[in-house]
Amino acid sequence: MAPPLKDQFGPEVIARIAVTLPVDKTAFMAACLDGFEDLELMDRSRHVAAVMHDHLAKDPATAVQQVHAAIGRERASGMASFYYNPHAMFIGAYGLPAYTESMAAMHDLTKVFTAEFCIRPFIVRHPQTMAQLREWAGDPDEHVRRLVSEGTRPRLPWAARLPAFIADPTPVIELLQLLAGDPSDYVRRSVGNNLNDIAKDHPELALTVAAGWFPDHPDVVRRGLRNLIKAGDPAALSLLGYSASEATARAELPSTLAIGESLRLAVEVTGQGQALVDIVVHYVRANGSTSRKVFKGGEVVLDPTAVIRRTISFAQLSTRRHYPGPHRIGVLINGREQELGVIDIHTA
Repeated sequence: MAPPLKDQFGPEVIARIAVTLPVDKTAFMAACLDGFEDLELMDRSRHVAAVMHDHLAKDPATAVQQVHAAIGRERASGMASFYYNPHAMFIGAYGLPAYTESMAAMHDLTKVFTAEFCIRPFIVRHPQTMAQLREWAGDPDEHVRRLVSEGTRPRLPWAARLPAFIADPTPVIELLQLLAGDPSDYVRRSVGNNLNDIAKDHPELALTVAAGWFPDHPDVVRRGLRNLIKAGDPAALSLLGYSASEATARAELPSTLAIGESLRLAVEVTGQGQALVDIVVHYVRANGSTSRKVFKGGEVVLDPTAVIRRTISFAQLSTRRHYPGPHRIGVLINGREQELGVIDIHTA
């Protein structure tokens, strides 16, 4: 089993941070390491940010400038980028009184890490942030342009929601209109995710926006309407050209399968027209209830038959535990679920 993620943010990372800040290195390290071992990854970053606040300048503008000066220019990948997580948390928690300095810091921070979380308090507290984001929508750096979309997502995972944008996403849509045709796939994926957030609360508005982007930006539209597609929304399906409403599916399933083995599916779909096909597994939980999981299948043109193949592993993972019992297997055809059968999952 892989070591805990928090172990990749250990004392050696704090030592690297200490070198870049105008602080008493010994006192800073001692304060950071006090109780550090018992904290998980995000709490470690939050703790270091609080220690930074205690040891940097008391004037918020000066302190943010000190943090900004410690931000490098090379973008790291994976967990290495979490070196800057305390910097982001510091700006989000303590930089609000220093708007100008914090904006400048986040502009550079997002190039090497991300500012999608720490910019959200500024959106709430400082209305002029939206004008700044509009300007950043034309920034030459794709990471800055992505921040414009990702930072304004009404329901960004792992972040505080933005209730004003959940109620009225119009200001967000104005920004997304500037980015829907962005040359960077990285940015366009964020735009699609943002529209998908909006569709959860305002499906008709999301469909109107998507219709304006289709067929010029089909990748953004597909990503932005994916939840409506999974739900079988007729307008979303029609916009994307999925027409096989009467299609049927069949597959030969084993009666039993052991935990640790894999299910190899070949689903035969019959009908006419274009269809979006996904695989559905209703997993048994520890308490006997079930949890529905949708696996991406693919797009097919039925004339009249097509086959979707997918392998689903029942190996035990840190992110998914498997329990014995009857597992219903199904297929989604243009958002409509059909049952393929039931497999008895048992211990090896």
